[in-house]
Amino acid sequence: MSDVSVNNVQHADVPDPRRWFALVVIAIAQLMVILDSSIINIALPHAAEALKISSKNYQWAVTAYTLTFGGFLLLGGRIGDYVGRKKAFMIGLLGFAAASLLGGFAVDQQMLFGARALQGCFGALLAPAALSLISVTFTDSKERAKAFGVYGALSGVGAAIGLIAGGLLTQYVSWRWCMFVNTPMALIAYALAIPNVKESRIEGHPHYDVPGALTATAGMISVVFGVSQAAKYSWGATSAWPFMALGGALLALFFFLESRSKQPLLPMRILADRVRGGAFLTQVLVAMALFGMFLWMTFYFQGVHQYSAVKSGLLFLPFSLGVIFSAGLTSALLPKFGPRPLATIGTFIAAVGFLILSNLKPDSTYLTGVLPSLLIISIGLGLAFVTLASTALFNVAGQDTGAASAVLNTAQQLGGSFGTAIQQTIVVSTAASFTVVIGANSMMSKSQMMQYVAAAKQVHGYDQAFRFGSAVMLFASIIFFFMVNIDRHHLGQHDQGSVAVH
Repeated sequence: MSDVSVNNVQHADVPDPRRWFALVVIAIAQLMVILDSSIINIALPHAAEALKISSKNYQWAVTAYTLTFGGFLLLGGRIGDYVGRKKAFMIGLLGFAAASLLGGFAVDQQMLFGARALQGCFGALLAPAALSLISVTFTDSKERAKAFGVYGALSGVGAAIGLIAGGLLTQYVSWRWCMFVNTPMALIAYALAIPNVKESRIEGHPHYDVPGALTATAGMISVVFGVSQAAKYSWGATSAWPFMALGGALLALFFFLESRSKQPLLPMRILADRVRGGAFLTQVLVAMALFGMFLWMTFYFQGVHQYSAVKSGLLFLPFSLGVIFSAGLTSALLPKFGPRPLATIGTFIAAVGFLILSNLKPDSTYLTGVLPSLLIISIGLGLAFVTLASTALFNVAGQDTGAASAVLNTAQQLGGSFGTAIQQTIVVSTAASFTVVIGANSMMSKSQMMQYVAAAKQVHGYDQAFRFGSAVMLFASIIFFFMVNIDRHHLGQHDQGSVAVH
């Protein structure tokens, strides 16, 4: 039995008068965390030139962040539960601001990679606290749906906004501002959080489950590192499988320990619930398809069409607008129709968009070959992200909101890492085996033909990755339909009874 006491300072049925101001603060922080996973991508060639980073070490500018972010999420969520979600949120903001400042002033690759790792650590404290604060701040089901609509929209557009911002800052200011930009955002959110965000925590003696924290963190870091090695070299690389196997063993040990712990880091009841389990699994699958899409489309714009960094980033703007529109619509529809039809239809629509996108050619135009697919995918993802954020915390006990929030973020991070690694293998292997046929009457010169063949092979690899994404999205649609068997009347069920709100 838990020794966590019930201490409701503010009754759950009394709405917080400053709840919408709190949502603005949470939205700023969530956007900062999400866009930081992609903002460095476009800036990376410029940073590599300035800091003399070799091509074999490029990945660490991204991986250093994803490793620590994904690895410490569960621990970060539990710390927020006990220390206080507002306190964890604000510590995370200050830490993220400082780490970003450090990265902006980096003088060598070690300093940049270290700053990115610190960003991941503080992001792991910040992200679950943000989602938990939404759950405990908004007690009305319709208002909660609107709040999750904002959160879901930011989850969907953050990566695209990161690419846009990265292109603008890199081309017109400096790659360093891709790091610096987080500092004022974090400090503004910190200042606004002081009067507008209310504290909530589990009352009682904190238990941090050190064995669980060590095995979970080490296991996830090992798996993500192994996957990153597979993406860098191949799935048969000797530097990949031992880390993935070790990570799998550590995670198995983690679940064994958690099932026997009195105060587990991850209560098994969170995963045992069919609805939440369906939401977590769907989140993994959606991330597996989506994260790679941003990467391959960036390569397509810059590598095949030779677009500038800023133009490449701006071409993702319609995607962001589509997700924002769809998420706003979903927040209004969710209380009326419930999650099952919305996320099922949304992921199916996204699957269709990925399938259409898989017909790209080297000479495809943006208006006819790319834009329709991006808009279709964005509409589907807007439906999905809002619904997933809401159902992931369905009927969760107050003392478990931090852990449940962390699982949702972990599902996205690990799903994205696995999906990108799998797609990397698909791109490389299918591009290498693709045969390009050029007509005998072609007017191209020999050098033009060589360029066209290289581009055609690469785009064929991207197309196969998009088809993989389409299949994964279709599977996500099926999983959500059969696992998330609740209607609109049950969506507002959140057990807040064991949370103290100050």
